[in-house]
Amino acid sequence: MAKDSKVERPIKKTEYELRFASVQARRGWIDLRATTRNALADSWDFLTRTPQLSTPTNYPLRGELGLVTHNGSTYERWQHKPTLKGNARIWFFVEEQVVYLEQVHTHHPNETK
Repeated sequence: MAKDSKVERPIKKTEYELRFASVQARRGWIDLRATTRNALADSWDFLTRTPQLSTPTNYPLRGELGLVTHNGSTYERWQHKPTLKGNARIWFFVEEQVVYLEQVHTHHPNETK
């Protein structure tokens, strides 16, 4: 390992680990990080600590979008808005102590318009 390797933030035992559930989510995260870095850092903190807390910027999706299947299991799909007035959206689901980022949109997704 190189001496200038990045040090990843450790998580506490009570926190959730974040993982990408798709290539799209990884790409969207990178794009979002480039445009809303501070808000995304706040989103990281929220999603690792209280991902299933309903707030005006974090809530379960409803209807057909309310469930997602991953590796043969079905989960409740949540939506997180990094900023209250912005269009970016993070769709995720939770399995035990892991938050899977399923889709990360830099703009409001067409499915929820």
